[in-house]
Amino acid sequence: MQALKLMTIGNSTGVVLPKEVTAKLKVEKGDSIFLTETPDGYKLTPYSPEFETQMTAARKIMKKRRNALRELAK
Repeated sequence: MQALKLMTIGNSTGVVLPKEVTAKLKVEKGDSIFLTETPDGYKLTPYSPEFETQMTAARKIMKKRRNALRELAK
C-alpha cells in the first residue's frame, strides 16, 4: 500500500505520486492515467478501459476475418 498526498493546485485538488509508483505504472510527467471505479474501490491505471474494450473487439474481428483483411491489405 502506498500513501498519497493531496494538495491544492489552483482551484482543484491534486495527488502527488511517488517516483516508485510512476515507475511501476510506467508513466512520466505529461502522460494520462485513468481512475476507474470498481466494486472493490478505485483502480488507477495508465491504460484506458474503454480503449482496451475496443481493442478486444478488434482482435476478435481480426481473428475471425483474417483472410478478408489479408486480401484488403494487398
